[in-house]
Amino acid sequence: MKKGSLKSSLFLFLAAFIWGVAFVAQSVGMDYMGPFSFNGARFILGALVLLPLVAIRRQKAIKEGKEGAPFGVTLRGGILCGIALGSAALFQQFGIMYTTVGKAGFITTLYIILVPIASIFLGKKASGKVWIGAALAAVGMYLLCMTETLKLSRGDLLVFICALIFTVHILVIDHFAEKVDGVELSCLQFLVAGVIGWSGAILFEHPVLSDFIAGIVPLAYAGILSCGVAYTLQIIGQKDLDPTVASLILSMESVFSVLAGFVLLHQTLSLQELSGCILVFAAVILVQLPDKKKK
Repeated sequence: MKKGSLKSSLFLFLAAFIWGVAFVAQSVGMDYMGPFSFNGARFILGALVLLPLVAIRRQKAIKEGKEGAPFGVTLRGGILCGIALGSAALFQQFGIMYTTVGKAGFITTLYIILVPIASIFLGKKASGKVWIGAALAAVGMYLLCMTETLKLSRGDLLVFICALIFTVHILVIDHFAEKVDGVELSCLQFLVAGVIGWSGAILFEHPVLSDFIAGIVPLAYAGILSCGVAYTLQIIGQKDLDPTVASLILSMESVFSVLAGFVLLHQTLSLQELSGCILVFAAVILVQLPDKKKK
């Protein structure tokens, strides 16, 4: 494995860990505010956290005489990524209101299968080990998240739409990651996603300051770490990795969410859930194994 690929894999692994723990923050945060308000606030917070870093990087580039990517390209990427991210997050949040968390977790991670399928239509090929890893991960997710017979309900449909949009989000990031600054792209996508969330909050909810103050702890985690840090790690990490490989590593957030529930909420793991964890880890390791060199 190349050094750059290993570093990128570690970035995505850390992002998956942060997102896994963020499920706890999201669950607690919904006790204080609506889905539009929570998503709008956390994405804007994530953008504000990155603004100083964007300014520092800009000044450094100017001093070193480096030319950055055209602003139009960065703006276009930020808008497209932000629309995808904001929409997917809202569909997921609303879907969880009408279905179980186990179903939502499994259906959301269907993007690990949807990414290689979508990549085929974009002219990319996936190796045999990637398809095997995707199948293993899908079975692992089923064992990890499913606790009842799968039956498509209103909530399941909403979360499935979320998985489709997250697939688009991964592919859009893969398209722009090598063309623009990752931190600037991340900051812009949060601003766009935050505007989407706040627009919905103003139209359909009645957010009050006291709600945000009461839920400041889960909101701060979701905004600063889950948004400001993890999504930036995703953008930077995807630069040297195939989007299918990246999606498999990021799918480990479900594993970490179960572990976070065990540690923070004292939830026990069944044999079925442990089996799912093992399969997901096996899938990620398989995909990261180096290919045999052709003679």
